[in-house]
Amino acid sequence: MPDPYRVFWQPGCSSCLKAKEFLAQHGVAFESVNVLADHDGLSALQALGAKSVPVVSQGQRFVFAQNLRDVAAFIGVEGPAKSLTVTELFAKVDRVLTVAQSHAQQLPLETLHTKLPGRDRTYLDLSYHIFVIAQAFLEAAQGGMLTFEFFERRPPTTMSDGDAVAAFGDSVQDSFQVWWQSTKAGTVLPEKLESYYGTQSVDDLLERTAWHMAQHTRQLAAVIESLNIILSDQLSATDLAGLPLPDHVYDDEVPLNAETR
Repeated sequence: MPDPYRVFWQPGCSSCLKAKEFLAQHGVAFESVNVLADHDGLSALQALGAKSVPVVSQGQRFVFAQNLRDVAAFIGVEGPAKSLTVTELFAKVDRVLTVAQSHAQQLPLETLHTKLPGRDRTYLDLSYHIFVIAQAFLEAAQGGMLTFEFFERRPPTTMSDGDAVAAFGDSVQDSFQVWWQSTKAGTVLPEKLESYYGTQSVDDLLERTAWHMAQHTRQLAAVIESLNIILSDQLSATDLAGLPLPDHVYDDEVPLNAETR
């Protein structure tokens, strides 16, 4: 009998939630291992030689689960088809950047350091992280490497309110637009971009960037609405169309309304 599948994950992780949903949708049973709550589970992940989540494993075999096409190949099912062009994906990223800035500005000052359930991540960290995702893509697209540590960046102490985070987001959006204009002007992009979960094509990494950002923006919107604040802008069904987002905004195992400390 083959070894069971395991999914190593942590709360609030967009790719973790999507990986678990993907396996469930294909009828693949798996053990769910929250590495932040399960010390033995974290040790098992490290024993595989992996240092980040999500990871899907079977015995000593494992695959990083940021790219669902890699997960599909690992479990032996057909992977999701690509439905958006690079031009369309850029437009998605640009729209998410605009909406995320609006959300950051609506975070009340007294809530910024409230921690999200199951994570050592605050509301301020979440809003900042959305823009870091776009920065990380640009790092790879401009010849660098997307590292896991890049995603772990926290806002500097000088970034003390939502307006400051939004201003940072505006600068990232400007950089993203400059990059896009350079590609339209003839800048040749490398065929492959380097990331901590393997070499990726430009469209694969841009797709993941778009939906990764969109998922966290959905999470930030849920946080704001939980504070009984009416959103001044929000992502529409049209904005999200074609992105391989998780069905849920937060993981049912650690929902937004879970008790925090």
